[in-house]
Amino acid sequence: MMSSNQSSKMNQILVVCTEQLVPKDHLLRKVAALVDFNFVYDLCKDLYSQEEGRPSIDPVILVKLALIQKLFGIRSMRKTISEVEVNVAYRWFLGDTLLDPILHFGAFSKNYVRRFKESLVF
Repeated sequence: MMSSNQSSKMNQILVVCTEQLVPKDHLLRKVAALVDFNFVYDLCKDLYSQEEGRPSIDPVILVKLALIQKLFGIRSMRKTISEVEVNVAYRWFLGDTLLDPILHFGAFSKNYVRRFKESLVF
């Protein structure tokens, strides 16, 4: 008799290190090794208030999302966010865990229009 244990595997609890799940030769590993994204903070410092307003979305995350979109030929930010939800390498590049909530595509669009449209960041 043929048996299947797929359902029991899907309900397993595992301790996972995303570092181990991303191949050593992945393009985003190479980008992360070559680019120090801290320059983005200098480019954006005049676009954010230090004293007032709501907590902001990290501008490095916004730049990395745009970079993922361009590098992998994804046509829209909505699709990019959708891909980030299921792609471990993209999550690793963004510094997210498998359980971290992913930015809504509308948040990217609003930040682009409100802060970055007339800037040198994008």
